[in-house]
Amino acid sequence: MELSSILTPERICVPLRATDKTGVIRELVGVLADAGVLTNPEAALEAVLKREAERTTGIGYGLAIPHGKSDACERLVMAAGKPAVPVDFQSFDGRPVNFVVLLISPPDQTGPHIQALAKISRLMNIQDFRTAVEQAKTAEELHQAIARCEAAETG
Repeated sequence: MELSSILTPERICVPLRATDKTGVIRELVGVLADAGVLTNPEAALEAVLKREAERTTGIGYGLAIPHGKSDACERLVMAAGKPAVPVDFQSFDGRPVNFVVLLISPPDQTGPHIQALAKISRLMNIQDFRTAVEQAKTAEELHQAIARCEAAETG
């Protein structure tokens, strides 16, 4: 699975306008709705917010991966962004988030969902990737950082 082929520059927002967790999630769901990959954006949003209420998706290193399962999409869809100002996601390390990756997949497609979560987490463990995310000023630069680090990881 290549994140850079699912997470195209059109699905990346730099910067995100929202300044709180719910607003960031709502904005990224809107990106997917605008891309035409959600049949029911409100149902998708509800699924992600329900999952977020169960346990934070702020996993540390300035990363949050809000995600949910919904019939509002046919396959795994992703959007990402960098908030203009770091956002409190009640992360496990207590630090605010400066990179958010939203995942939504159908309830019957657990494999790709888990693979994407794991791959994003692995990338964030790489200092060079975290630095590239921090320095990215555009959606294209962020996309290039993802593609470059993915290639290095597999190469």
